[in-house]
Amino acid sequence: LYTTWIGTDSLLEGRKAAEWLNAYTTAKGIDAKDVNIVDIQGTIGSTAQIGRSKGLEEGVDNYGWNLLAQQSGEFTQAKGQEVMESILKQSGDDIDVVYCENDNEAFGAIDAIEAAGYEVGGEEGQILVMSFDTTNAGLTDTLSGKITLDTECNPLHGPRVQEIIEKLEAGEEVDKQAYVDEEMFAADDTVTSIKVDDADYEVTTITQDIIDGRAY
Repeated sequence: LYTTWIGTDSLLEGRKAAEWLNAYTTAKGIDAKDVNIVDIQGTIGSTAQIGRSKGLEEGVDNYGWNLLAQQSGEFTQAKGQEVMESILKQSGDDIDVVYCENDNEAFGAIDAIEAAGYEVGGEEGQILVMSFDTTNAGLTDTLSGKITLDTECNPLHGPRVQEIIEKLEAGEEVDKQAYVDEEMFAADDTVTSIKVDDADYEVTTITQDIIDGRAY
Protein backbone atom coordinates (compact mmCIF):
# COMPACT_ATOMS: atom_id res chain seq x y z
CA LEU A 1 0.00 0.00 0.00
CA TYR A 2 3.02 2.29 -0.09
CA THR A 3 5.93 2.84 -2.45
CA THR A 4 8.71 3.48 0.02
CA TRP A 5 9.16 4.23 3.72
CA ILE A 6 11.64 6.90 4.77
CA GLY A 7 12.92 7.22 8.32
CA THR A 8 15.49 6.37 10.95
CA ASP A 9 16.71 2.92 12.01
CA SER A 10 16.50 3.04 15.81
CA LEU A 11 17.57 -0.58 16.23
CA LEU A 12 20.72 0.06 14.22
CA GLU A 13 21.37 3.13 16.39
CA GLY A 14 21.22 0.94 19.49
CA ARG A 15 23.40 -1.76 17.98
CA LYS A 16 26.00 0.78 16.92
CA ALA A 17 26.12 2.25 20.42
CA ALA A 18 26.49 -1.21 21.95
CA GLU A 19 29.31 -2.15 19.59
CA TRP A 20 31.05 1.11 20.42
CA LEU A 21 30.80 0.35 24.14
CA ASN A 22 32.29 -3.09 23.57
CA ALA A 23 35.14 -1.64 21.52
CA TYR A 24 35.71 1.14 24.06
CA THR A 25 35.84 -1.09 27.13
CA THR A 26 38.03 -3.59 25.29
CA ALA A 27 40.47 -0.81 24.33
CA LYS A 28 40.56 0.32 27.97
CA GLY A 29 41.22 -3.22 29.19
CA ILE A 30 37.96 -3.40 31.13
CA ASP A 31 36.52 -6.88 31.63
CA ALA A 32 32.92 -7.24 30.43
CA LYS A 33 31.79 -8.63 33.78
CA ASP A 34 32.93 -5.36 35.38
CA VAL A 35 30.71 -3.19 33.16
CA ASN A 36 27.60 -2.17 35.12
CA ILE A 37 25.01 -0.32 33.04
CA VAL A 38 21.90 1.73 33.79
CA ASP A 39 19.47 2.16 30.88
CA ILE A 40 17.31 5.29 31.04
CA GLN A 41 14.78 4.33 28.42
CA GLY A 42 12.66 6.59 26.28
CA THR A 43 8.87 6.64 26.27
CA ILE A 44 7.92 2.98 26.48
CA GLY A 45 6.48 1.65 23.23
CA SER A 46 7.93 4.37 21.01
CA THR A 47 9.94 3.23 18.00
CA ALA A 48 13.09 4.92 19.28
CA GLN A 49 12.76 3.31 22.71
CA ILE A 50 12.13 -0.16 21.32
CA GLY A 51 15.11 -0.04 18.97
CA ARG A 52 17.61 1.58 21.33
CA SER A 53 16.64 -0.65 24.27
CA LYS A 54 16.88 -3.77 22.13
CA GLY A 55 20.29 -2.74 20.78
CA LEU A 56 21.62 -2.45 24.33
CA GLU A 57 19.94 -5.66 25.48
CA GLU A 58 21.58 -7.53 22.61
CA GLY A 59 24.93 -6.11 23.71
CA VAL A 60 24.31 -7.28 27.28
CA ASP A 61 23.54 -10.77 25.99
CA ASN A 62 26.48 -10.83 23.59
CA TYR A 63 29.17 -9.44 25.88
CA GLY A 64 28.06 -10.32 29.41
CA TRP A 65 27.64 -6.81 30.79
CA ASN A 66 25.53 -6.25 33.90
CA LEU A 67 22.27 -4.36 33.35
CA LEU A 68 21.66 -2.91 36.81
CA ALA A 69 18.48 -0.98 36.06
CA GLN A 70 16.16 -0.17 33.18
CA GLN A 71 13.58 2.57 33.66
CA SER A 72 11.82 5.10 31.44
CA GLY A 73 12.90 8.71 31.54
CA GLU A 74 10.12 9.55 29.05
CA PHE A 75 12.62 11.37 26.79
CA THR A 76 12.62 14.42 29.10
CA GLN A 77 15.36 16.11 31.12
CA ALA A 78 13.25 16.34 34.27
CA LYS A 79 12.26 12.68 34.26
CA GLY A 80 15.77 11.59 33.31
CA GLN A 81 17.09 13.45 36.33
CA GLU A 82 14.41 12.00 38.62
CA VAL A 83 15.11 8.43 37.49
CA MET A 84 18.87 8.89 37.79
CA GLU A 85 18.55 10.32 41.30
CA SER A 86 16.52 7.31 42.39
CA ILE A 87 18.93 4.78 40.87
CA LEU A 88 21.97 6.53 42.32
CA LYS A 89 20.53 6.17 45.83
CA GLN A 90 20.31 2.41 45.28
CA SER A 91 23.40 1.64 43.20
CA GLY A 92 25.53 4.78 42.91
CA ASP A 93 28.94 3.26 43.60
CA ASP A 94 28.29 0.33 41.27
CA ILE A 95 27.36 2.27 38.12
CA ASP A 96 29.92 2.45 35.31
CA VAL A 97 27.78 3.41 32.32
CA VAL A 98 24.51 5.33 31.94
CA TYR A 99 22.89 4.63 28.56
CA CYS A 100 20.42 7.47 27.94
CA GLU A 101 18.04 6.98 25.04
CA ASN A 102 18.08 10.66 24.10
CA ASP A 103 20.01 13.84 24.85
CA ASN A 104 17.39 15.37 27.13
CA GLU A 105 17.54 12.37 29.44
CA ALA A 106 21.34 12.60 29.38
CA PHE A 107 21.23 16.24 30.51
CA GLY A 108 19.04 15.29 33.47
CA ALA A 109 21.13 12.24 34.30
CA ILE A 110 24.35 14.28 34.26
CA ASP A 111 22.81 16.86 36.58
CA ALA A 112 21.81 14.09 39.00
CA ILE A 113 25.20 12.36 38.81
CA GLU A 114 27.12 15.55 39.48
CA ALA A 115 24.76 16.65 42.25
CA ALA A 116 25.38 13.29 43.95
CA GLY A 117 29.12 13.98 43.95
CA TYR A 118 30.17 11.71 41.09
CA GLU A 119 32.13 12.75 38.00
CA VAL A 120 31.06 12.00 34.46
CA GLY A 121 33.34 11.23 31.52
CA GLY A 122 35.13 8.39 29.85
CA GLU A 123 38.71 9.23 30.78
CA GLU A 124 38.71 10.74 34.26
CA GLY A 125 35.07 10.37 35.29
CA GLN A 126 33.54 7.67 37.42
CA ILE A 127 30.44 7.25 35.24
CA LEU A 128 30.44 7.16 31.44
CA VAL A 129 27.33 8.67 29.82
CA MET A 130 26.08 7.58 26.39
CA SER A 131 23.30 9.32 24.51
CA PHE A 132 21.34 9.57 21.26
CA ASP A 133 20.08 12.34 18.93
CA THR A 134 23.20 14.59 18.57
CA THR A 135 21.39 17.84 19.23
CA ASN A 136 23.60 20.92 19.37
CA ALA A 137 23.53 20.84 23.18
CA GLY A 138 24.22 17.11 23.18
CA LEU A 139 27.28 17.50 21.00
CA THR A 140 28.45 20.43 23.11
CA ASP A 141 28.36 18.11 26.13
CA THR A 142 30.25 15.53 24.06
CA LEU A 143 32.91 18.13 23.27
CA SER A 144 33.28 18.88 26.99
CA GLY A 145 33.54 15.15 27.75
CA LYS A 146 30.35 14.90 29.79
CA ILE A 147 28.80 12.65 27.14
CA THR A 148 31.33 10.11 25.87
CA LEU A 149 29.33 8.93 22.84
CA ASP A 150 26.35 10.56 21.12
CA THR A 151 24.73 8.50 18.35
CA GLU A 152 22.84 10.50 15.76
CA CYS A 153 19.12 10.45 15.08
CA ASN A 154 19.11 12.50 11.90
CA PRO A 155 15.93 14.63 11.44
CA LEU A 156 16.95 15.89 8.00
CA HIS A 157 14.75 13.62 5.90
CA GLY A 158 13.91 16.24 3.30
CA PRO A 159 16.94 15.65 1.04
CA ARG A 160 16.30 11.89 1.04
CA VAL A 161 12.61 12.44 0.22
CA GLN A 162 13.51 14.75 -2.66
CA GLU A 163 16.02 12.26 -4.03
CA ILE A 164 13.45 9.44 -3.98
CA ILE A 165 10.73 11.58 -5.56
CA GLU A 166 13.08 12.50 -8.41
CA LYS A 167 13.93 8.83 -8.97
CA LEU A 168 10.24 7.91 -9.09
CA GLU A 169 9.53 10.73 -11.54
CA ALA A 170 12.32 9.37 -13.73
CA GLY A 171 10.72 5.92 -13.67
CA GLU A 172 13.43 4.34 -11.51
CA GLU A 173 12.92 1.66 -8.88
CA VAL A 174 13.44 2.62 -5.23
CA ASP A 175 14.01 0.55 -2.10
CA LYS A 176 11.00 -0.31 0.02
CA GLN A 177 12.76 1.11 3.08
CA ALA A 178 15.03 4.16 2.90
CA TYR A 179 16.94 4.86 6.07
CA VAL A 180 18.50 8.28 6.58
CA ASP A 181 22.28 8.37 7.07
CA GLU A 182 23.33 8.75 10.70
CA GLU A 183 26.71 9.34 12.33
CA MET A 184 28.37 8.71 15.69
CA PHE A 185 30.31 11.34 17.62
CA ALA A 186 32.67 10.60 20.50
CA ALA A 187 34.52 12.73 23.03
CA ASP A 188 37.84 11.10 22.09
CA ASP A 189 39.43 8.86 19.48
CA THR A 190 39.64 5.64 21.54
CA VAL A 191 37.31 4.01 18.99
CA THR A 192 37.43 5.25 15.40
CA SER A 193 35.07 2.73 13.77
CA ILE A 194 32.77 -0.15 14.65
CA LYS A 195 31.11 -2.96 12.72
CA VAL A 196 27.46 -4.03 12.77
CA ASP A 197 26.24 -6.88 10.55
CA ASP A 198 29.39 -6.73 8.43
CA ALA A 199 28.98 -3.01 7.77
CA ASP A 200 31.58 -0.53 9.01
CA TYR A 201 30.57 2.72 10.69
CA GLU A 202 32.95 5.59 11.39
CA VAL A 203 33.10 7.16 14.84
CA THR A 204 33.99 10.85 14.59
CA THR A 205 35.81 12.69 17.36
CA ILE A 206 33.73 15.81 17.93
CA THR A 207 35.19 19.28 17.39
CA GLN A 208 33.75 22.78 17.67
CA ASP A 209 34.07 23.14 13.88
CA ILE A 210 31.80 20.11 13.39
CA ILE A 211 29.21 21.52 15.78
CA ASP A 212 29.33 24.94 14.09
CA GLY A 213 28.91 23.40 10.64
CA ARG A 214 25.82 21.33 11.41
CA ALA A 215 22.27 22.26 10.40
CA TYR A 216 20.76 21.40 13.81
